[in-house]
Amino acid sequence: MGGLEPVILTIVTAATPLLLAALGELVVERSGVLNLGVEGMMVMGAVCGFGAGYLTGSPSLGILAGVAAGVGLSLLFAFLTLTLVANQVATGLALTLLGLGLSGLIGESLVGQPGARLAKLDIPVLTDIPFLGPVVFGQDVLVYVSILLAVATAHVLFRTRLGLVVRAVGNSHDSAHALGYGVIAVRYGCVMFGGGCAGLAGAYLSLAYTPQWIENMTAGRGWIALALVVFASWRPARVAVGAYLFGTVMILGFYVQALGIGIPSQFLSSLPYLVTIVALVVISGNRALTRVNTPACLGRPFVPDR
Repeated sequence: MGGLEPVILTIVTAATPLLLAALGELVVERSGVLNLGVEGMMVMGAVCGFGAGYLTGSPSLGILAGVAAGVGLSLLFAFLTLTLVANQVATGLALTLLGLGLSGLIGESLVGQPGARLAKLDIPVLTDIPFLGPVVFGQDVLVYVSILLAVATAHVLFRTRLGLVVRAVGNSHDSAHALGYGVIAVRYGCVMFGGGCAGLAGAYLSLAYTPQWIENMTAGRGWIALALVVFASWRPARVAVGAYLFGTVMILGFYVQALGIGIPSQFLSSLPYLVTIVALVVISGNRALTRVNTPACLGRPFVPDR
């Protein structure tokens, strides 16, 4: 058990930012909007979260700053695509480029600086239980937030009126508009939620996963989160399973190298992205699954009658 415990702890920390970002994007896509700027929002959340934590010494303020950065970029995306009806794919890609460039500029003076670290919980008695204590009761607070967020997202989407409206807007925005629902307002709210989740995922990277700022430290995790949504066929529970599966693959390379197995390190580093591609190919091959679960209006602009 002693050797398994650090492996599980590392997998959990690797999966948490993927889960947070993917849940946010799932809600965005359920509303019929395709935001490919998750990577840019994540990296801005990382630099703003680290910067705020570094300046104030408070990881809590760092988390809030990361969320605010993600929401801010998402509002820019929403204004361009929902109000000005710009192309969603092109705008999302531009958002990623903007986030990567702007984060590098903002974080130039933060490289190599010691930052505030999000502490793990220490619950008397429970945390001291061998193996079970550190794994179940000794995680940082955002790990539990990510799990609760997955449960809450599933409940809201499939058990509440609000979730029904979001899914209706994503499946047929014309019909939802005809019934009197504010399609643009609903999509604005969903895009902001997705941006906040992406910013929170980025802040987790720089405050908990590796408490430091490194340029482009998201390293493609935003793209993996996008793929996770498709991999999970737009279901929150499957997103959670997929996040931990992909987190396991990401960590696998480090432990294989530590064991001295003769596999090129370059291949192990690329393994998470290879698995992502394979998963997307498998999912796209199952046309019945994608046809049933894909929001019908995904990526399609909505222009209300004047």
